[in-house]
Amino acid sequence: MNALQRDMFRLVPRIEAGDRAKVDADPRRLRFHLMPPVGWMNDPNGLCWYKGNYHVFYQYGPFDPNGGVKFWGHWTSPDMLHWKQQPVFLCPDQTWDIHGVYSGSALVEDDALYLYYTGNVKHLGEGFDYINTGRGHNLALAISADGIHVDKNQLLMENKDYPDGLTCHVRDPKVWKLDGKYYMLLGARTKEDRGEILVYESEDKLNWKHINTITTPEIFGYMWECPDLFCVDGQYIVSMSPQGVTRQGNKYQNIYSCGYFPLYGDFRGAYTLGEYTESDIGFDYYAPQTFEAPDGRRIAIGWMGMPDADYTNPTAAENGWQHGMSVPRELHWNGRCLTANPVSELDALHCNHRTFSVDGTAVKCELKKGADIRISNHGKQLRVMFGNDAELSYAAGLLTLSLSESSGYGRDSRVAEIENLTELRILADTSSLEIFINHGEQVMTTRFYPTKADRVTIEGTCQAEIYDMNAMELAYLV
Repeated sequence: MNALQRDMFRLVPRIEAGDRAKVDADPRRLRFHLMPPVGWMNDPNGLCWYKGNYHVFYQYGPFDPNGGVKFWGHWTSPDMLHWKQQPVFLCPDQTWDIHGVYSGSALVEDDALYLYYTGNVKHLGEGFDYINTGRGHNLALAISADGIHVDKNQLLMENKDYPDGLTCHVRDPKVWKLDGKYYMLLGARTKEDRGEILVYESEDKLNWKHINTITTPEIFGYMWECPDLFCVDGQYIVSMSPQGVTRQGNKYQNIYSCGYFPLYGDFRGAYTLGEYTESDIGFDYYAPQTFEAPDGRRIAIGWMGMPDADYTNPTAAENGWQHGMSVPRELHWNGRCLTANPVSELDALHCNHRTFSVDGTAVKCELKKGADIRISNHGKQLRVMFGNDAELSYAAGLLTLSLSESSGYGRDSRVAEIENLTELRILADTSSLEIFINHGEQVMTTRFYPTKADRVTIEGTCQAEIYDMNAMELAYLV
C-alpha cells in the first residue's frame, strides 16, 4: 500500500464519521434500499456470491455528493436483508486509475475474487476533446482472497491495445467463464459514434484476445455502456445502457436508455439480435448488472439514478448524500420478453397486511414509511395516488406516472404502453417508487420527494393488498 493509498483510506472513514449524524437524521433516507454512507453512489459493480455473502460493490464519491473522483464502495449480506458496510475496496491511487475507479465485474474462482474494472485517466493539456483524445480507459484487475481487501492490483490493457477505429471510450468489463474459457465484454464508442460491445476471450484471465463485436446493423446510440450477457430460461440476453438514442414517442423517454436484446446464435461468432426492449422506463434506473445467485437465480441490481439528467435530488445539497440502488430483481424469460420482479427475500420485511376490494368508490389507506402494494386490475381504468405527490393512472392503453412539481424536482411524467393492464406491484420507499407492471414485463423506477405521502388512494375496479415494509438492517462502519 503506497502513501497516497494510505492517506485515502484514512480520509474516507473520517469523512463518513463526520457526516453520519446529518445523514441519518434525513427522513428521506431509504429504508429497504442500499445507499451510500455519505456522498455519492452510482453504478453497481462486482455483483456476486462469495464465501457466504452477496457482494455489492459500487462507484462511490465519499467526498462529494455531486460526484467527484470515484472509489469502489462495498456492501455485503448473507441474505439480501441484513447488509454490512465494508471498507472502501478500491481507491484511485494507481497510475492507470488516478482519476476514478470506474465500473467492472466479479469472477469467482480458485478461492479468490477477481474484480475487473476500468481505470479512468484524464490527461491535462490543451486541445483534448476527451472523446478521441485526452482520456485513458484502462482494463485493470484487482484480486482478493477474503473479498474485503485487495491483495493484488494490475493493469491488463490500455486504449492502444483495443481494436482500431474506436474512441477513448472503452469501459465496463463484464467477465465470466464458459466451456473452460474466460469471456469478457467491453462497452465501446467508435469514431463514427456507433455504440458496440467488444467480445474478448482468454485462457488465463490475464491475456485477452478480441474475437467478436456485437452491434446493430443501423447505428443505435453512440456509446453502449455497462454491457452484460447471460442466459436465462434458455435464452441468451445482451444487456447494456445505450447513450444517444433519440426519443420515439413513448420509447426512450430518458436522456439515456437501458435495455436488452435477445441474442440468437453464438456471441462468439455468427449471431442475430432480436428487438431491443427497455429494462426500466422510469426516471431513475441505469447501468444494471446481473449475477447468478447460489441457487441459480439470475438477479439484477440497477442504479436508481440517471446521468446527465435535468432533474435533481435535494438530499445532495441539504444532507450530503445522493442516490441508491434498486431492490434486487429476479429475471426470467417468458418467451416474449424478460420479466423482472423483486426477489422473494424482501417478503420477510412485510408487516400489517391489509386487503381491499375497490369497485367504483375510492379506497384510502394509511401508509407508514414503506409499503408493498399489489393490485389485480379488472377494469379499463385505474388510479393510484400517493398523497398529492405522485399518481399512476391507466386509461386507453397507457399507464402514466405523474409527479408533482414539489416532489419531482424536475421529474414530470413517464408513460408505459400497455394493451391490457392486469397486475401492478409497487414498492414505495421514503423517496422512491418501483412499479412492476403485469408481473414484471415492464418496470418504472423513480426517485421522488413527497411532502406528505402517508396515504395511498386507489380508484377503479380491482383487488388490492398492502403490506407495510420494515426497514432492512444496514450496519455502517461508523
